[in-house]
Amino acid sequence: MKIALLGYGKMGKIIEKIALDRKHEIVLTIDHDTLHELTTENLQKADVAIEFSTPSTVLGNIEACFAAGIPIVVGTTGWHHEMAQIKEQCSYTKSSLLYATNFSVGVNIFFHVNKMLAKLMNGYPYYDVQVEEIHHTQKLDSPSGTAITIAEGIINNLESKAGWINVLTTDDAPDEGNVPADQLLIESLRIESVPGTHTVIYDSEVDSIEFKHTAHNRNGFALGAVLAAEWLKDKKGFYSVEDMFDFNK
Repeated sequence: MKIALLGYGKMGKIIEKIALDRKHEIVLTIDHDTLHELTTENLQKADVAIEFSTPSTVLGNIEACFAAGIPIVVGTTGWHHEMAQIKEQCSYTKSSLLYATNFSVGVNIFFHVNKMLAKLMNGYPYYDVQVEEIHHTQKLDSPSGTAITIAEGIINNLESKAGWINVLTTDDAPDEGNVPADQLLIESLRIESVPGTHTVIYDSEVDSIEFKHTAHNRNGFALGAVLAAEWLKDKKGFYSVEDMFDFNK
């Protein structure tokens, strides 16, 4: 399979290594120094594109792939508010896109169990819940896309929560008294060199239950993105990672 990498930072380079190990070929790499090479002609040399750039460039990269007729796997977060528009554009142009806030196999197992746990906790209303996410200081968006997916999994299954509120902090914890009871607190911390840690905390007067995923490095995200590209290659339509990791079979 021939792959175009849109975004060639740390993640892009790890994806490249894993793709090559899996006998794929990288035919195009785009970063801020090679934007002039992002052309329809160059994109059409690839069977699929994998996009890990920035919130400011992701939409342009998606539209370029739609115009070139190239399936695109998108791992960049921070553009959630444009999702409906891109989904409509994907359908209109008969394009192919697979989006995930996190492609890690472990994280997607975490997402699935998180929903099951939230549904179970409806029977125990004396527990309140919050989400904590920790990432490296270079991360551009807050909360993380992964934390948003976790929060949505809770809100869609736990009757006591109707929405979420994010607090970005590097020092003191937020004043939880200022968070309405029907809102889920997402506490975001930025600590040097942390690839990503996400914790769901159910707390009561007598005990706490913590459900945590800790990434040791970026390799799991990168492998998942390559698996997604392999899965998407010959498909048409707008997909989420849940379509690939179908745990409900």
